[in-house]
Amino acid sequence: MEKVNLEEKFAAFTEHWRPKIVGELNGQEVKVVKFQGMFPWHQHEREDELFLVWRGRMRIEFRDRTVELNPGEFLVVPHGVEHRTAADEETEVVLFEPAATRNTGSAEESEFTAPDDVRI
Repeated sequence: MEKVNLEEKFAAFTEHWRPKIVGELNGQEVKVVKFQGMFPWHQHEREDELFLVWRGRMRIEFRDRTVELNPGEFLVVPHGVEHRTAADEETEVVLFEPAATRNTGSAEESEFTAPDDVRI
């Protein structure tokens, strides 16, 4: 049992759209990721995802609406709901999702598809 310093974890990498595992509990992974730009539309058939903004601002777009998130705010995207994430400026986000969740969900593999087991 070691404490996790999010400031240090975010300082340990620079790439965007590549989640890093920083903790695990009850079959869930806690990940940190940096967003900038637009991620492809996708959905997760069985996995809910929680997006918590640490620094910056982002939006989660759905086919019928857009939700803006600021630091200290989070949103849970239920499984089966098509969405895409976007950030006009670099944004640091903490994710909570089931272990081994593929970041691009149901979308075809692309340059956005990240390995699902990178730990820092």
